[in-house]
Amino acid sequence: MTEAQWFREAVVYQIYPRSFQDSNGDGIGDVPGIIARLDYLKTLGVDVVWLSPIYTSPQDDNGYDIADYEDIDPTFGTLADVDELIAQAHERGIRIVMDLVVNHTSDEHPWFVESRSSKDNPKRDWYWWRPAREGHETGAPGAEPTNWESFFSGPAWELDEATGEYYLHLFSRKQPDLNWENPEVREAVYAMMRWWLDRGIDGFRMDVINMISKVTALRDGQPIPGNPHLGDGTPHFLNGPRIHEYLHEMHAAVFEGRAEKLLTVGEMPGVTVEDAVLYTDPERREVDMVFQFEHVGLDHGDHKWDRRTLDLRDLKRSLGRWQDALADVGWNSLYWNNHDQPRAVSRFGSDAPEHRVASAKLLGTVLHLHRGTPYVYQGEELGMTNVPFAAHDDFLDIESVNYYRMAVASGSDAEEVLSALRLGSRDNARSPMQWDASDNAGFTTGSPWSRVNPNHTEINAEAALADEDSVFHHYRRVIELRHTEPAVAHGDFHMLAADHPRLYAFTRAHEGTELLVLANFSGDELPLDDVDGLDLDLDGWKGATLLLGNLGDPAAPTAPLRPWEARVLRR
Repeated sequence: MTEAQWFREAVVYQIYPRSFQDSNGDGIGDVPGIIARLDYLKTLGVDVVWLSPIYTSPQDDNGYDIADYEDIDPTFGTLADVDELIAQAHERGIRIVMDLVVNHTSDEHPWFVESRSSKDNPKRDWYWWRPAREGHETGAPGAEPTNWESFFSGPAWELDEATGEYYLHLFSRKQPDLNWENPEVREAVYAMMRWWLDRGIDGFRMDVINMISKVTALRDGQPIPGNPHLGDGTPHFLNGPRIHEYLHEMHAAVFEGRAEKLLTVGEMPGVTVEDAVLYTDPERREVDMVFQFEHVGLDHGDHKWDRRTLDLRDLKRSLGRWQDALADVGWNSLYWNNHDQPRAVSRFGSDAPEHRVASAKLLGTVLHLHRGTPYVYQGEELGMTNVPFAAHDDFLDIESVNYYRMAVASGSDAEEVLSALRLGSRDNARSPMQWDASDNAGFTTGSPWSRVNPNHTEINAEAALADEDSVFHHYRRVIELRHTEPAVAHGDFHMLAADHPRLYAFTRAHEGTELLVLANFSGDELPLDDVDGLDLDLDGWKGATLLLGNLGDPAAPTAPLRPWEARVLRR
């Protein structure tokens, strides 16, 4: 491992600042609140903290609509607070990574305010502006320049009445897309990134970064089934024609020659394993790792809100393929959940009271023993669950709110739509962090911006820290294992029993040490002596050392797996 590959032995903790810790009683988490909890993160043992956006923002999309890249929204504090956070984190050996959102800005960013002021403004070409479709009257239905659907529902084009042209927004209408074809845009972004690195941060997680290069012809996409007026534009902006050029240029302009140990992570919806090898090959100097979404789409049917039961075999095939593809070149990001995904234990494990703790520990064990850099999303280390939302007006996330409105207006059954939202809404991940059993879970002394999960009286950090058998302490041990056992960070990966519907099993091998990971993804006992396709000499593991387990010592290393049991054996 080269010095530049330090992140292979690291664990990243994601903070959604709005929901982490409020320090001033306004009901919204802030930077001083994060500072107050750094010792908690130090105890957990994480190496890097990634902050979701804290920049100046109208908060249309909870901070992913940025109005000033070089200032902090007063909701979260001040630049001085961020400087203090960086200093305090560095004292504890924790790096700080910021969210970089440069596919789009807020429509209140000065760049866009200028761009929309007139057709001949010097910044007009900083965004994607187009007249109405030929042969259509401006403003009429279907007159948008293309039929692309926004990720937040409806057309991806918004008419600006003042100039009579449409601007592109792949997300909210208040999030206009930057035109990366313009070199002035790129240099402005690079200058901003250098400004933050000079301030002391340790890298960037790059939001939907593989959307910054568009096919400039801007053609229609294939019509979406059931909606003939909207089409799928993704072939025209996912992994676009100049994306590798832009990322290489960014690396040269921002990161090249810096002595610090920095981290670059590209969030890339729709990325393939073949793409990822190119993006993460160190020789190409683009990004250190990518976030891919294949495994978190396996429980989707025709679309995100068409939920289905996950088949463990599909999960193993997906994660195993990524392990194999990046075995020799590149690197994986490992995650179960984040600010955009429902809670892992409610989705991949079991949040039933009798299984929640065991399955939460199992998920942490399985994920962290893969080859790649693991990410822990706030509350995951406590086994936090989805929120029991009662009604449609409990949901705050713009994606969920828009989907409910449009689906019900289109004739979908309201209760079925609500059921899908309860399973998949981003609001599940954004409920306040559960620090203790007091009112509002110790998150705030005021009125929390988002509903606190009522189960915080049982599931909270105070109780977890006091219980050596808690999910928290299990995560602490599995994180420590990455730091101390070279086979975890550097070992080869080999999937076992790929077609078994309940057993997740694999080996890691490095310089004479071999680890065996066994996990029972079910509520029933699972014998190991008659597993089809295990392709493993169990007798050779009967004397192995139990390196980590989530249910205490088993009767023997290869004894039947108890419900939701995970074991890590070493020989």
